[in-house]
This record gives sequence, C-alpha cells and structure tokens, in this order.
Amino acid sequence: MKEVNIGVIGLGFMGMVHLKSYRKIPGARIAAVADAFKKPVDGKLPGVGGNITDGDAFPLDPETKFYESWQDLVADPEIELVDICLPTGAHVEVSVAALQAGKNVVCEKPMARTSADCRKIVEAAAASDGHFMPAMCIRFWPGWDWLKETIDNGTYGKLLALRFRRVSSPPGWSRGNYFKGGESGGALFDLHIHDTDFVQYALGRPKSVFSSGISRFSGAIDHVVTSYEVDCGAVVTAEGSWIMSEGYPFTMIYTANFERATAEFDISRGAEALKVHQEGTEEAVIPLAEGDGYTNELRHIVEAVRSGTAPTIVTAEDGLGAVEICEAEEASAASGERVRL
Repeated sequence: MKEVNIGVIGLGFMGMVHLKSYRKIPGARIAAVADAFKKPVDGKLPGVGGNITDGDAFPLDPETKFYESWQDLVADPEIELVDICLPTGAHVEVSVAALQAGKNVVCEKPMARTSADCRKIVEAAAASDGHFMPAMCIRFWPGWDWLKETIDNGTYGKLLALRFRRVSSPPGWSRGNYFKGGESGGALFDLHIHDTDFVQYALGRPKSVFSSGISRFSGAIDHVVTSYEVDCGAVVTAEGSWIMSEGYPFTMIYTANFERATAEFDISRGAEALKVHQEGTEEAVIPLAEGDGYTNELRHIVEAVRSGTAPTIVTAEDGLGAVEICEAEEASAASGERVRL
C-alpha cells in the first residue's frame, strides 16, 4: 500500500484528534507537524482535552519533522496532504497557499468565517492540482451515515420530522480564539454548523431558515435554535449551544420521525447510541460500525490522495454551502425574520 505523507498544521485539540486518527489508518504517514507555540517535549506533544477524546500526550515517530512555521511545512516537497487544524481566521491564507503549492488539503470546519472567504478557497481548489476537503466529520459518523441512508432509501417511509441537539459547556481550550466571535463565529459556526451541514447533506439545501439565538461569551451567537424549510416538507429543527453550565456533558442527539418508525441517536449511550422504535415491535438497537467520524473522514481523504481522485462525500462547495446557511441563520437571529436562501 502506497503511503501518503501528511503534514498537520495546528496542534491544539483538533490537531491532536487528527494525529490520533491517522495512526488508525493504514498507509497514513505523519511526516511533519507544525505549530508556532506548541513544541514536542522529549518526542511527545502535550495533550489537550475536548468534547470527544482524551487529552493524553501524543508520541511522535522519530522521523516526523517539526516546523514552527506553517509556511515551511507547506514548502516541504515530501508532504502530499496538508491537514489544517488552525483557528478559523487562518483557514483561508493557509488553505490557499497549500493549494497554490499543489498540495491536497483537508481543513477543519468552518472553512472560513464568511462565505466570501470560503469562495477564495473554492477558487483556489479549482485552479490547483491538489484536492480540497472540509472536515465535516458528522457526514462520516457511525449512526449518522445510517440516517442518511435510511432517508434516501425510504426504509421506514416518508420522513416527517427531524430534530438535532448538539450542546456543551463552553470550550475548555483555545478560548482566546473561540471567544472572538468575529473570527470564530461562536457556537453557531463552530459547533452547530455540523447539524446545518447534515441538513443540506441529507435533505438538500434548505429553502429558508428561521433562527433565534443569544450571545454569552463570544460576541457572536453562542446558543441557537433553527427551523429549516426543506423540500420534502419535514419539520426540521436544530439546537446548538456553548452556554451549558461547566461540567455539563457534551450532548449529540438526533430524533427522526418516519411514517413507520422513530429513530433516536444519543452519543451518551455508547454502543447502544442508535435505537429504532416501530409499532408492534420491541425497541431495536442498531449496531454501529467501529470508529468515529474523525477517523472515517480522514480515511476518505487519504484514500482520495492515494488514488489521485477528488473526495466525494464532502466537497469544497459543500463547505461553502454550510457557511452560507449559517450566515442566513445569523441574519435571521439578528432580524427576527425568516431568511430565504
């Protein structure tokens, strides 16, 4: 199997998650890492805590190169895939530079704070020999891929209603970045965007959105509730929040009401996260594939790089679309009016 040489830029929470995920992917070689502030100590990167994974230190392979400058990593001729885990404000500059250097790029969400900046990345990707993929991990998450397939196949009849809930206490890491809402977009753009993106993935681009929200920490929207108008006519809503009290567990839930069943995913149930209720039958637990959305999305881009093809499950245009919808939600919350897309 041909190895893919990967360089990870930004070694905070998401950078560490990506590094740990690459270790699980055959043929993914961590060739270099870069961070202006965080350096290896005795061959290990200090850990950082977050929503899903632990904060253990990460031991680098002896041959993995360390750069203080992202520019040096991008210029490294050995690197085939640049993985950008920097704060949102740096995504455009680094993505465009890496694409112009002919690299393949995976970039954490959101692609950028504004759709105008997202379009700069889309244009750079179209002109590059490399491919670009935004890291929208929920499209790849076990149980969520099942929901997409179930909707597409009409397994339980027509979808009638779909509710998402993604809430947590404020981020315990990188608050200096997250709480600058003009750059991060607050919980709406950094957390809730996962569900917004899944709505467009599973049901198509919404025709309109109606949102209410408040700011508590960032100056942007830190708690949002949105109603999406979708072509199939289902009632679709999503709640995203950073304002839960300290210690409140990260919560990721969906409830899907079909004509012949109700399906619910709740990450707190572990191996029994996904359950289906049908009239006249006992509650059924749907077995989930091993792994998580982080590993699955990175496997997808690694395989695309290896084969020389573009990623298919999520594209640069999808990343742009998710930000456009979030901008509409932000405008709706500010105006109190439904915003058409």
